[in-house]
Amino acid sequence: MHSVTAEVTARIVERSRETRADYLERMDAARQAGPGRGKLSCANWAHAFAASPDGDKQQMRNPTAPNIAIVSAYNDMLSAHQPYERFPEILRQAAREVGATAQYAGGVPAMCDGVTQGRPGMELSLFSRDVIAMATAVALTHDAFDASVLLGICDKIVPGLFIGAAAFGHLPAIFVPSGPMTSGISNAEKARVRGLYAEGKATRDELLDSEMKSYHGPGTCTFYGTANTNQMMMELTGLHLPGAAFVSPNTPLRDALTAAAPKRAVAIRDGSNDYTPFSAVVDAKSIVNAIAGLMATGGSTNHTLHILAMARAAGILVTWEDFDDLSRVTPLIAKVYPNGAEDVNAFHAAGGMSFVTRTLLDAGLVHDDVRTVAGAGLRRYTQEPFLDGGKLVWRDGPVASLNRDILRPVDDPFQPEGGMRLMTGPLGRGVIKTSAVKPEHRIIEAPALVFDDQDDLLAAHGRGELNRDFIAVVRFQGPRANGMPELHSLSPPLGVQLDKGFKVALVTDGRMSGASGKVPAAIHMTPEASVGGPLAYIRNGDILRLDAEGGTLDIQIDLRELMSRERAVAPRPASGYGRELFGWMRRAAGPANTGACALFEDAL
Repeated sequence: MHSVTAEVTARIVERSRETRADYLERMDAARQAGPGRGKLSCANWAHAFAASPDGDKQQMRNPTAPNIAIVSAYNDMLSAHQPYERFPEILRQAAREVGATAQYAGGVPAMCDGVTQGRPGMELSLFSRDVIAMATAVALTHDAFDASVLLGICDKIVPGLFIGAAAFGHLPAIFVPSGPMTSGISNAEKARVRGLYAEGKATRDELLDSEMKSYHGPGTCTFYGTANTNQMMMELTGLHLPGAAFVSPNTPLRDALTAAAPKRAVAIRDGSNDYTPFSAVVDAKSIVNAIAGLMATGGSTNHTLHILAMARAAGILVTWEDFDDLSRVTPLIAKVYPNGAEDVNAFHAAGGMSFVTRTLLDAGLVHDDVRTVAGAGLRRYTQEPFLDGGKLVWRDGPVASLNRDILRPVDDPFQPEGGMRLMTGPLGRGVIKTSAVKPEHRIIEAPALVFDDQDDLLAAHGRGELNRDFIAVVRFQGPRANGMPELHSLSPPLGVQLDKGFKVALVTDGRMSGASGKVPAAIHMTPEASVGGPLAYIRNGDILRLDAEGGTLDIQIDLRELMSRERAVAPRPASGYGRELFGWMRRAAGPANTGACALFEDAL
């Protein structure tokens, strides 16, 4: 085990000693109470399966027959979640084959950030994670289940399901992905047309035609954003069946993996010889494994928020310093768009998660001695699933990369450190994704251009006012101000200015997501401007220096002088599009460096 990985793990364990002990005590108490259905009255229990088929009803009369909860984020709008329409019946039938039943216990909301980018709905996006967590708890609180299978894949949905499952951590939980859509046009072509449109050189019809060729079928978007980073994390935390992440939907192998999930859930339920609850799978070591995977693959910056909240739900306290220290010793071994030219299908074909897991294990950068839903340690996840005569089997994945433009060993990485860096300085603390930023763009000193809304920056671009060196400060975008929307719509215009040869960067208390690209962006700045953070005092023309190599963000003015200025006033939170319903969440949200979650009072 690498000494830094071991040291970070040890300090997380020590930091979390009290909170973790409290969590495990609560989970043990829940387990000792026994299966929920055994405590239900006859009327309660009859209600729970009144609408079930006769065969299931007879099985459910048996007090020892397992019952599996299905919690799903199915909807038709998300391409990644549309395949889930078919999954409940596959899961029910598979459960019957092992003498169990499976019930659709509840649905959770699933909004698409790709649809809401730059729109009012994006201000609900981050808090949808917390709503999903609560909806998961509502589904499971019927207390009639021996385990759960969780159907979710995209941005806030997996973290929300995870947080909800943690509240029922005495139950086994298996995450069931749907897989990526097949590849469309090249990412380079998609980016080219977006750039032309941002410059006014392509029509909306031309842009829409390009986007439709990219996003064209069921499955996750194929770039390595938050959704696909989620899938990497579920593998490295041991909550997937091995190799489940990147098998495309509506294929025999995908269906076989789906059917295997409830069967495995039955095999690891309480009372079996291999009881493996969620609370045993998710510990400090598995969280460190997830962070190491994030760094090694150049994953989504959103997980510098989500992992903090997910870990906290299981009593584990993680900090951005943990991310930074692990990033400094974890080499970047994957290049997937937007960090590289190829998509997740090419990543999967080159060796995918089995290669990444083997490589990190052999280098001592992740822990093998963890519990997983597959039963063995993490080494089990170096295997890949296949169909042999229609039967699901696993065999060893590739030892060497099958495409070194996408995957490399640790002794010849794309860069010696991981894809993210903690940013500190007089303007607060934030994070930056460096894996997609060229080295020559990682250090910039330039005047600030200050915007209180992303639309103001877009308007300035449209007026031709950004043809200069500048660092855009987009403030009042934090969780307490407006729900911390992603600002991905700023990427095309800022990228255009970078391509023109100008020195350009972004500083914000908002988010940029897994689609963060070539423009250096210090994001999640904390404390946020709306609660009096330093960003509220910056003015146009202040000279800022962003150093992504050194991890510093400075301003050429004394901090006392800066904070003596009149503080900019945050715009009043907008209403409409449901935003008024989330006012309590904005008021309750913790800061970005504790996960920006509204569910943990001690994180404020």
